[in-house]
Order: sequence, then C-alpha cells, then structure tokens
Amino acid sequence: MDKKEFERIKAKVLELFAKANVILTDLEKESIEIADFGLNKIKDTGLQLITYVNTEKVCAKELALLPYQTCPEHKHPPRGFDDGKEETFRCRYGTVYLYVEGEATKNRTMNPPEGDEEYYTAFKEIILYPGEQCTIYPNTLHWFKAGGEGAVVSEFSTRSTDESDIFTDPRIKRVPKITS
Repeated sequence: MDKKEFERIKAKVLELFAKANVILTDLEKESIEIADFGLNKIKDTGLQLITYVNTEKVCAKELALLPYQTCPEHKHPPRGFDDGKEETFRCRYGTVYLYVEGEATKNRTMNPPEGDEEYYTAFKEIILYPGEQCTIYPNTLHWFKAGGEGAVVSEFSTRSTDESDIFTDPRIKRVPKITS
C-alpha cells in the first residue's frame, strides 16, 4: 500500500471515529494501524485499529471497519499461559455483522468477500447495533463485516497476541503493521 492510499484510508478512519464520538490523542491518531492481512484487498478485507493498552492480562482496542469491509475468519487458540484470547466486541457506530461457529443462520445478511467464500466457515449471525456487545470465547472461529456506513467497535479482551491468531485463509500472512 502506498503512502497516498494509507493517508486516504486513515482520513476515512478518523471520520468514523469522530462519528462514534471516539476522542483520540494526536499520538493515537498517528498510531492508527491499517492491516490488509497481506491480501492487498483493503477495500474488501482489512481492519484499522488503535491499541489503548495491552498488558499481560488485559487489552483494549478501538476497531474501525470501512463500509462493507471484512475482518477475515480466525480464532484465538490456546497459548502457553491461557486457553486463548477472550474478547468482547461493543458496537459504537454503524452496524457490525458478526459470524461465529454454531448453527448457520438461514438467510444471513452478509456474505464473505466475493471470491474468498471458500475461506469462511462460521455462519451463525449476530448483528450488533450501537450499544450492543457480544463476547467471543477462546478458540472460537469468527469473522465480522461492517454495514454500509462502516463501523466502529470497541474491543475488550484478555492479552492480545495477534501473531498467534489462526486464520482459515492460508493466504493471510502476518506482515508488519502499517502505520504512518
């Protein structure tokens, strides 16, 4: 991703945070991470975030999804120090379509990104509107997608070790995070 594209996405993310009334320091604004998961399809598959805190026990992040952008299917497996990351997503702005393991929802609202359907297996739909939240337990396959307005989600979790996440899509590479 070139600098111009990075700055374009960052500006959209800052607009989303403003719509969600998320107040960021100048340092946080400069620290926005843009993850394209090595797929170079940021419009369809990606995630933008700020990490407020990530200690040995807890983590808090603010996630931003562009309109119809998908965070790909993954799980947080057991780690040497626990059963895996447990996370609670709280929708702050827009609508978030969360898909987890379990009985598939008939006539679900959203689909995986076009051309990538084979890499998605969890289809139990949970729709989150502003003020609603859902907890995802360790080692549970999940993915999520924003509606047409984009979305902002607060994530509260146990310690985050992104490098240990397991993605269903073998093409996903854990690459260095892109920041300004």
